Amino acid sequence: MSVIIQIPAALRAFTERKADVAVEAQTVAEALGALVAAQPAIKQHLYDENGALRTFINVFVGDTNIKQLQGVETKLEPNAVLMLIPAIAGGNSKAGGNNG
Repeated sequence: MSVIIQIPAALRAFTERKADVAVEAQTVAEALGALVAAQPAIKQHLYDENGALRTFINVFVGDTNIKQLQGVETKLEPNAVLMLIPAIAGGNSKAGGNNG
């Protein structure tokens, strides 16, 4: 069945600038595998050297993080939408960005 993976701007350089990629999959793992098969350059940004999904990549099915479901084994409904959301860190903890 077809599902859509929404690609964040930070990762579009690895998907030929595509914001959405349609893949055939029954689970999140299959969807991500199909994405990597179609767009191999994105693999190193999604998976670590052991083949595990990188901890800073959050995957949502609709409004729910797969960490709250069955992880990459989460089953998908037809026409499901997956969102890849890389965690963003850094910045200044002081209001206004003033260091002094």
